[in-house]
Amino acid sequence: MENQTTGTELVLLGLTRDPVLQILLFIVFLVIYLIILLGNVVIMVVIRTDLHLHSPMYFFLFHLAFVDICYATTVIPKMLMNFLAKGSLTIAVNACMTQMFFIFLSAGCEVFMLSVMAYDRYMAICNPLKYQEVMSKYFCYQLVGSAWAMGLLHSVLNTIPVLNIQFCGHKQIKHFSCELPPLLSAACSGTFLSNVILLFSPVTFGSSSFLLILISYIYIIATVLKIQSAEGRYKAFSTCSSHFIVVGLLYVTALFQYTKPKSVSSIILDQVLSTQYSILTPMLNPIIYSLKNRDVKAALGRVLKKLQFV
Repeated sequence: MENQTTGTELVLLGLTRDPVLQILLFIVFLVIYLIILLGNVVIMVVIRTDLHLHSPMYFFLFHLAFVDICYATTVIPKMLMNFLAKGSLTIAVNACMTQMFFIFLSAGCEVFMLSVMAYDRYMAICNPLKYQEVMSKYFCYQLVGSAWAMGLLHSVLNTIPVLNIQFCGHKQIKHFSCELPPLLSAACSGTFLSNVILLFSPVTFGSSSFLLILISYIYIIATVLKIQSAEGRYKAFSTCSSHFIVVGLLYVTALFQYTKPKSVSSIILDQVLSTQYSILTPMLNPIIYSLKNRDVKAALGRVLKKLQFV
């Protein structure tokens, strides 16, 4: 039987099959991908080379930038290849499963990395006297490792059941990447367990990480409001504003995408939401952190000055 997941090719419909729009979209997403690579690499280099940024907060930002590169690289290069391809955009099921695995891994790691960053801000603002003692280098590595471990667990839980689903013949995925919801829509049987896990895992993992962020910010806001001076309150809030914007961009779209009822689902809506959290968020993160964070801007200026004298 050739209807098993192995030895089968799927068809990615992509964003459009119009040749003119494909060239235009190729240019747009190529520019976006280059911005993602350049912006996040610059953030990583600045954090590594500037001694003023050798603190837990920027250690976590370094790893968030790395996750963003991984996330975008999982999705965009295949998109670019498809924009230039002629004929049907086929992808082997094994390749599709691999892409889905790394999408879940990157996304899961990102949401828990944001939780780790929220905890870091909680310790810095609410327990400043214990901050250096608690946020040791070893503990920071443990937190980053935990974020990757949770991402891996999230990925494995969603990927293993998909290995048992069946595709009857030449199936079309109404999407530009192998995300699980459109992949299950293309299957003809064996999707019950995957649908159950798809329903509960985003709620469980997403809600738990968001709850950690929410609790951290409740304590942060309560502490900041007790600060007497307006300047002190502004300084405390300014260290959290970038993180808060990034959390909003990712969580609102991703949770809605994976928990919305089928009655409000559509191909265009699914692709818009996926583009937001898998492509635009990795592009916006370094821009937000560089524009909203005075320390990063100052460090970037020092690095550029050094380069002028080289």
